[in-house]
Parts: sequence; structure tokens; C-alpha cells
Amino acid sequence: MSSSSLEFCALLGITHPLIQAPMAGVQGSALAIAVSQAGGLGSLPCAMLSPEQIKTEIEAIRAATAKPYNLNFFCHAPPPLTVATPEREAAWRKLLAPYYAEHSIDPASIPAGAGRAPFSADLCDVIAPYKPPVVSFHFGLPAPELVARIKAWGGKVLSSATTVAEAKWLEAHGADAIIAQGVEAGGHRGMFLCGNEHGVHEGLSNTFPKDWRDELSTQQGTFTLLPQIVASVKVPVIAAGGIASAQGVQAAFKLGASAVQIGTAFMLCDEATTSQLHRAALTHCAAHPEQHHTQLTTLFTGRPARGITNRIMRELGSINTTAPAFPTSTAAMAPLRAAAEKTGKADFSPLWSGQNASGCRAVPAAVLLQDLLPSA
Repeated sequence: MSSSSLEFCALLGITHPLIQAPMAGVQGSALAIAVSQAGGLGSLPCAMLSPEQIKTEIEAIRAATAKPYNLNFFCHAPPPLTVATPEREAAWRKLLAPYYAEHSIDPASIPAGAGRAPFSADLCDVIAPYKPPVVSFHFGLPAPELVARIKAWGGKVLSSATTVAEAKWLEAHGADAIIAQGVEAGGHRGMFLCGNEHGVHEGLSNTFPKDWRDELSTQQGTFTLLPQIVASVKVPVIAAGGIASAQGVQAAFKLGASAVQIGTAFMLCDEATTSQLHRAALTHCAAHPEQHHTQLTTLFTGRPARGITNRIMRELGSINTTAPAFPTSTAAMAPLRAAAEKTGKADFSPLWSGQNASGCRAVPAAVLLQDLLPSA
């Protein structure tokens, strides 16, 4: 293990410089516990959990292991309500109307709403009594006073950067380590500057383009982005995206990573809650990568996120400008997903996955973690 990896492990109190990526919808505390117990850093995705659910999951983790764990939150700014908001929602539902008719769904019965809440003072109050050792963020960082509260109880703060500019911003605003998220990574892109030189606390968090295609051109592969970020910041850098083997982990270390974050490879593990439809899609991707591939799409939430291509992505285009701003696209798609899944189809399901599903294995997470460790 390199000196930087040893220092990173000491910083977080873990044995192995491997982090299980937080993956909402396919895991709960069980996966986080298994990884932490095995010496890595297990992560719990909290952005879609209620305060009571967060408490329950933290208590489950603390009851099962004394090892460090990570709580992950989104810190996006909810889209502002404007005169155009109802019009955009109406246009989105009109685009989905043929699919509603196909599944006998009345669009008027579908409530509007957001499926993800950003980190806030109230959520900080929820987790503060537990003093979680690591708190990580997607889409930048929360307000400075919230970062300060986490650090005051001894918590370490991590966040994702998809560009060098974002990495520098995170370092300047208090991140203890930075996750270099390559474009290969599954799930949401952690983009938050989007070409601006300022950050979320300068009032530019809602300036994201309606069409994300221009901004996606800034996104780089893990092994291109990683060394650039390593050379640009002084805090530890964690490589993420497309890494699914001990050889890939070793390659990241050689490019200067202090640790590696892996998500997709854990999605078939015994402790994951990945649905059978999602498991089947991942298995097909691993076995036939030439036939099944992933794309970045805005259809499911309004922000670019990588998932396995399915019917809705093929028919509407994966980046569609009609989709409302994050996270308000979710509500209109939810009943279609439910209806299709009842018939055994994933036509409208967000099948989140990184580009490299080759490491997915139906084994205990502890076994997979050991197999991901490079030989000495």
C-alpha cells in the first residue's frame, strides 16, 4: 500500500483504501455494514430517505459494526418555482401521454413532487447525535456552516468532482478528500459548476442548462481526470468510475489515487437490494457488453445519470430537453415504471450502472472487497 493510501486509511480509520459507492434504490444499511466490517468504507445513500428512515439505518449500522461508515447526501438547490414551471411539467406529461395510455394510467392522478431532498440544517440535526465519522456529498457541498458542524464532531467530509475546477472549489470550501468521478461512473454525474467559475454558494446553483449536451462535453474518463485532479489539489483524491477489478484499482493507485470508490461491482452482492429486473440487466451487460450498453440520461430525474439503455431512452432520446429540472422529472415517470415492472419489463426503470459491469458478482460483499484488493 502506498504512503498516500496509508495516510488516507488513517484519516478515515479504515483498513483498506476502498469505498463502496452509495447507491440509492439498490442498497440499505446491510451492504454498508458488510463493507465496513470487511475493512473498507461502507456507504449509506440518504438522499431518498426520510429523517426517520435515516435514523433507523444509522442505528442498524451502529448496532452491527464499530467500524467507520459514510452517510451520503445530495446538496442540490431545488429548482425555483416560476411561471414556466407548470408549462414545463405539462409538456413533459404530454410527451409521456402515449405511454400512460398504453398502461391505462390517468395522468391527472399523478401528483407532482420531488423524490430527493437536499442536505439541510434539519437533516444535520438528525444525524448530529450519531456523529457519523464520514459524510459525503454529491453536487458540491452544503452551506459552510453545515460543513463546519460536521467537522466540529470530528466527521470527515468528502464530495465528488467531475472537473479540475470542481475539485479546486471543493478543496477551497473544506472537503477533506475529493472523489474524482470519471464519466464511466454509474448513477448521477456530480456536476455542480457546469462551466461557471463560482460555486453553489454564490447563487449560481440554478444556472444549469436546459440541454445538458454542451456541459457533458466537459466530462472526462476516470484515468484522464484522476491525474489532473491529483496534480491540482493537496487533499487525498479518490478514483471512481469504471473500476471493477484489482488491476483497475492498482492502475488508479499508480495514477496517484489515495483510494478507490466502487459501486456497480457491488450491485449483485448478497447484501444489495437490487431488483431482479435490474440484476438481470447487469448480468446481461457483463456477459454481452457489445449488445448491452449504458448511456447518460436526463429522463428519470432531470439531471444526467448513467444507466443501462432501455425502451424509454431509445424512444425519447437519453438527453431530452423536455424533462423538468432535477429532481422533479421523477414523479411523472414513477407510475410507468411501476406498471411495466409488474409485467416483468424494465422499459421505464432507471437501471443505474457504470460502463463496466464485468466485476458484478453474486457473492458476499466481503468476498468481493477482498478480490478487489491488489496483490502486494
